[in-house]
Amino acid sequence: MTSGLAIANLVGRYAELVDDGDFAGVGELLADATFVGSGAAVAGAGAIEKMLRDSVITYSDGTPRTHHATSNLVIEVDEDAGTGAARSYVTIFQALPGLPLQVIAAGRYRDRFERRDGRWRFVERQVRISHVGDVSRHLRSAELS
Repeated sequence: MTSGLAIANLVGRYAELVDDGDFAGVGELLADATFVGSGAAVAGAGAIEKMLRDSVITYSDGTPRTHHATSNLVIEVDEDAGTGAARSYVTIFQALPGLPLQVIAAGRYRDRFERRDGRWRFVERQVRISHVGDVSRHLRSAELS
């Protein structure tokens, strides 16, 4: 697998885990990373899992009933240094009984990666939400992380 594909898979895996409500999985995926959102930066698997559990509303099926669509993915890799970076857009959809499918937020991800022991890993995820809709059924507070 090429480095670019491995990094693209990490970006995609994040969306799957969040939409599945697998916050422990997100923590593991970002275990070596710092997560920078609208609040204080959070680092480490346990702290990232806790941040998500404390901020994201989940429903009886265990999920937030969201769909994170990642697009416009641009990946840059320095094979010699074992580092990489990615930029992408994120559009977050949500649907619930009484809430028709709609975009609730959109923004950008800025990611940094390192290759360690032959595997690519996140070292930083920056989330910058620029457009916010009705997140009242997604987040426990008004801020979008």
